[in-house]
Order: sequence, then C-alpha cells, then structure tokens
Amino acid sequence: MTTPPSISVEPPHAAGVSRLLEAGSAYSRALYPAGGGCVQLEAAELARPGVSVYVARTDDGTAVGMIALIDDGAHGQGRAEIVRMFVDEPARGTGIAGLLLHRVETDACARGIRELVLQTGTQHLPAQALYAKHGFRRVEPFGRYVGVPASICMAKSLVGFGAEPLVGFGAEPFDDRPLAVGE
Repeated sequence: MTTPPSISVEPPHAAGVSRLLEAGSAYSRALYPAGGGCVQLEAAELARPGVSVYVARTDDGTAVGMIALIDDGAHGQGRAEIVRMFVDEPARGTGIAGLLLHRVETDACARGIRELVLQTGTQHLPAQALYAKHGFRRVEPFGRYVGVPASICMAKSLVGFGAEPLVGFGAEPFDDRPLAVGE
C-alpha cells in the first residue's frame, strides 16, 4: 500500500465489512478456542442507532480495516465505546489501526465525547499494546464485560485531545505543565 487508506463511516453491510467482521471473529475464536474470550457484536447490532462503523479502504476500494464507535448513551453522558477493531493480516503494521483510532477519537471529540472505553481480551496482546501506545489505560470491567474472565477493559480521556499547546506572545509555549489534573 503506497498511499494511506481512506477512512469513512459506512453501514455495517457495506462491501467488504462482513468479511472483516468474520475475519475478526475467526481471529478471536483462534485465540479463545474454549469460548469466553472477547464479546463480539454482529452486523445487526452495529446497524442500530448510535453506532458508527468506520472502514479503511485502499485505493482500489478494498476494505482492509474497521472499527466501530457506540455513542448511544449506554455508558453515560460524554462516554462512548470502541468495538470491533480489526485490520486484515497483510495490512497490519502499516499504521491503519492508528489511523482508525485517530479518526474515531477526532469524531468523538467533535460530538462532545470526553472518554472512550473499550474491551479486548487477555490473549489479544498486540491489541493491548496498540491501545496502550495510543493512551488507553486499564480500568475495571464495565457493562456486558463484568464477569468475563478473559476481558481487559481500557479507557482514554479525550479532554484536551487535539489541542494545540498554549503559546504566549512569542513563539514559545508558556510552559509544559498539564492543562488539568491527570493529564
């Protein structure tokens, strides 16, 4: 892939999305053959109001990655959940997952979402590393993941996401102190 993929919000039944959903489910089944791993939402659940499915496509229109954002109020005001992140194996390591995360974070901020939460599995080590690299931290299980032993829940504050450093009258920032406690 020579140019970055395009990322757009698409219906969960768009061309190539069902293939990505099935590949993601197959990947999880391989990691958790006895079941009890990641909780996977199906296409019908992704089609409900408050859910946006983001699809990364190559120049020729091939779907190579996806992520969904659930902003239906179920997690409280100002909080949304990321689900069904998956990138095709040949496209892994090319930055697509990071681009998908950045797009979702940007759109979430524009909607007034202050925190993103997600769930991954204990055996999804690359996913855990990716989310940590992008600022997610482990939190207590929430919602449908409470009592699922193979679940790891994570969250990221979007307060200050995308903000430019404060600059004084010159070209230098005032200082490097955080804008709020916990940043």
